[in-house]
Amino acid sequence: MSRQMTGAKMVIQALKDHGVDTIFGYPGGAVLPIYDEIFQQNDIKHVLVRHEQAAIHMAEGYARSTGKPGVALVTSGPGATNAVTGLTDALLDSIPLVVFSGQVPTFMIGTDGFQEADTIGITRPCTKHNWLVKDTEKLAETVHQAFHVATSGRPGPVLIDLPKDVQFATGTYTEPKTARVDHYQPQLKAPIAQINAIVDLIEKAERPVFYTGGGVINSGPAASQLLRELVDGTGFPITSTLMGLGAYPASGKGWLGMLGMHGLYEANLAMHGCDLMINLGARFDDRITGRIPDFSPNSTKIHVDIDASSINKIITVDLPVVGDIAHVLEDVLKVWKSRGRKTNAGAVKKWWGQIGEWKKVNCLDFTPSQKTIKPQYAMQRLEALTKGMDRYITTEVGQHQMWAAQFLGFEAPNRWMTSGGLGTMGYGFPASIGVQMAHPESLVINVAGEASWLMNMQELGTCTQFGVPVKQFILNNERLGMVRQWQELLHGERYSHSWSESLPDFVKLAEAFGWKGIRCEDPADLDDAIREMLAHDGPVLFDCLVEKHENCFPMIPSGKPHNEMLLAADAEAFKEGATLV
Repeated sequence: MSRQMTGAKMVIQALKDHGVDTIFGYPGGAVLPIYDEIFQQNDIKHVLVRHEQAAIHMAEGYARSTGKPGVALVTSGPGATNAVTGLTDALLDSIPLVVFSGQVPTFMIGTDGFQEADTIGITRPCTKHNWLVKDTEKLAETVHQAFHVATSGRPGPVLIDLPKDVQFATGTYTEPKTARVDHYQPQLKAPIAQINAIVDLIEKAERPVFYTGGGVINSGPAASQLLRELVDGTGFPITSTLMGLGAYPASGKGWLGMLGMHGLYEANLAMHGCDLMINLGARFDDRITGRIPDFSPNSTKIHVDIDASSINKIITVDLPVVGDIAHVLEDVLKVWKSRGRKTNAGAVKKWWGQIGEWKKVNCLDFTPSQKTIKPQYAMQRLEALTKGMDRYITTEVGQHQMWAAQFLGFEAPNRWMTSGGLGTMGYGFPASIGVQMAHPESLVINVAGEASWLMNMQELGTCTQFGVPVKQFILNNERLGMVRQWQELLHGERYSHSWSESLPDFVKLAEAFGWKGIRCEDPADLDDAIREMLAHDGPVLFDCLVEKHENCFPMIPSGKPHNEMLLAADAEAFKEGATLV
C-alpha cells in the first residue's frame, strides 16, 4: 500500500513498521522536521542525550542486549561528527545500528553552509554502508534497505544522511515488504561437504578446543543453545573472546574462561597446545593471537564466520566455512549425531588432564588486603552479591574491564556489553542507559574506571530526566590504570600523564544530579555498600576506592606469543629484563 507523506513522516512511519520502540538522539536545525513528527506521535520513545557520541553508545547497548537494531538521530555537522566514534565502535564489534543524520538542503550541499559536513565521506570508513538521500521518493526504500543491511550477515552500523528539504518534501511511502533487498543476501548455510569435514575432525581430535566470539551471540539465541549442546555432547573444552562471553555458560563443564591478552592461563595454553581449533564467529584479532607466527602452531584450524572477508585475513586456516553460526552448528550436530556421536574419548580425557594441571596455576589469584580494597576483590564481591539476579553488565575500557571479564560469570548471551575492537573509553555509561531502557525492570551495572567514566559523565542528566536506575560501579584508583600498568612494565616506570588529576567528589556529583552517591574504601564495608547500591530503586554512583597500583594479570606483553603470559609473580623479573618461560 502506497501513501503520500513528508520525508520526515516517512522516517517515523518506517521506524514503526520495523518495530522500533526507542530512539536516542539530540535535535538540531537540520533534523527539526523529524523532531516535529516525533512530537506528534506516542508509539516511539525518544531519549534525549547530552552528547551525540553517547546516543550511539546507548543505541549499541540497546542493540547488544536485545538483538534488535539500535536507532539514533543526530543533526548535521557537529552532530554527525560527534557520532563517528560510536559508529566506529559498532563497526568493529558488529553491532546493528541505524543512524539518521540531518544535512543542509540539497541545493546547499558543497557550499560550506552552516553546520554542513561531508557526512557520507566522513562515515564511509566507519559504517557497513551509508546513503545520502536527495529524493523523497527514494527515502522509504532506503530506510528499509538500511534495516536489512544493518541486521543481515555480519551486523553493523549504517547511516542515512537526510537533507532538510527532503524531510519537508512530500513523496510516496512504500511498505518494508516491497523494498529491494535481494542484492544483499549473505550466505547462511555451508555446503554439506564442509559440514562432513568438520565432523571428521571432531571425531579424530585428540586435543580439541572451541574458540568462540561475538559472532555466536550475533547469530541469535539458537546459536548459543546449539553451541552448548555440541560442547557438552563432545566433552570438548571451550574458550571465548571478550565479545563472546555468555554464548556458553560460565558454569558449563567445558568452560575454560576468556582467552587473550588478559585471558586465563589455561585458556591460552589450551589454544597453543590444541591439535584442533574450532573458531566460531571470532576474527583472530591481535588481542587473541599475540605474535602471529607463533599462534597455535600445531593445530588444524576451522574458521566458521558469516563474513567471508574475516576468514584468512589474519590467520590462515585449514577449513574455511562461510555461513551463519546457528545454521552451521545445527547441521554439524545433525551429522555428528547421525554418525554415532563419536569422539576420541580417551585422548580428550588425557587432554583435560593436561588442562587441569594448567588450572592449578590459579592465574587469577591475588593477595587480599585488610586495609585497601583490591579491584579483584571488588569484582569477586560484586559477582557473589548479584549472581543469579536478572543482571546486565556494561563496562568502560581499561583494567576494570578486564577484571570484570575475568571475575564476573555470564550464563546467557546478551548480558555483557563492552567495547572490544575500538576500546572506547566512555562507552559503558551510555551503553548501560541503552540497556536499561530496553530492560527497565532488570539490574544494569556499569563497571567503570574513574578516567573512562568521566568521558561521558554528562549523561547523568539523561538518567535523571528519564528515571533510568542504572548503577555505576567505579573502581577508582586515581590512575589511568592500564596506561600506568604498561608504563610500569614496558616503559621503565615513567608515568607520563597517567594520573587522574583533579577528580570530583563523586558522591557530591551524584547528588547534584539527584542520584544516590556511595563511597567505600574499607574492605570490611564493601558488602554492605554493594547491598545498599542494589537496594536503591534509582540511579547510583558508587565510588569504590581501590588499590592504586594493582596490575591486571595474566597479561601477554606486547610482541610476545600467546603462550608467554606474564603472571603476577613474574612481574618484577619481567621489568628487569628476565626471559619468560
